[in-house]
Amino acid sequence: MEVEDLRVSFVNGSRVTDAVRGVSFTLGKEKLAIVGESGSGKSTVGRALLRLHPGSARITAKKLRFADVDLLEVSEATMRQVRGKRMSMIMQDPKYSLNPVVCVGDQIAEAYLAHHKVSRTEAKERVIAMLNVVRIRQPERVYGLYPHEVSGGQGQRIMIAMMLITGPELVIADEPTSALDVSVRLQVLAMLDDLVEERGLGLIFISHDINLVRSFCDRVLVMYAGRVVESIAACDLDNAQHPYTRGLLNALPDIGQRRATLPVMVRDPAWLDG
Repeated sequence: MEVEDLRVSFVNGSRVTDAVRGVSFTLGKEKLAIVGESGSGKSTVGRALLRLHPGSARITAKKLRFADVDLLEVSEATMRQVRGKRMSMIMQDPKYSLNPVVCVGDQIAEAYLAHHKVSRTEAKERVIAMLNVVRIRQPERVYGLYPHEVSGGQGQRIMIAMMLITGPELVIADEPTSALDVSVRLQVLAMLDDLVEERGLGLIFISHDINLVRSFCDRVLVMYAGRVVESIAACDLDNAQHPYTRGLLNALPDIGQRRATLPVMVRDPAWLDG
């Protein structure tokens, strides 16, 4: 993925909101984190790559290219072949992303059948195999369950299975563990890490948890108000230079260092233009 000077604006009558302003990055077969506070533009970037924004959104870039596909020029018909099959997005909460009146197995099968001409019997076999891959016990039983009958951890694994069953080259994970408790979160991250390594995927991991991406990702883009204010290797986060990144790190509680109060983020208006 090559992104150069990506800009996304939303138009509401005479009002224009600039949500993403001049974001640039490249992605290979690696885990790239995009972090920042709510409203910084993280998810907007991910959705722009998949062209999931409404028609009222203005999306421009000097370059927006995925492998051999120019995402700015490609037709919607071709984009439907790319979206899901070659590029997938894992949404952050299965409670709102899964259809409540369709069993989870059929929902995963639907994603596979959208891009492969196979029988429903073969699709079901592929789904059960994929449920095994994402470490769901008794996949044949889980196949027939409805979303409200599975736990949060199972739901997130089902979402991951749905996005990976088509064999994508790039996965965008939009806060995929935010609704999970700590122990389940670690299990899901370990599983996702194994799948990325085994399949040689590119992963964009969107999160507000800078501590989590420190140990999970290779590189980190820090976003503030629609801009990338710092790009740094995840292992070098402690040496971050931008005051916004330093502020995010300082605001994290540390079990080994007691502080009476955590520092409050102080934002400099100059960051909007820097």
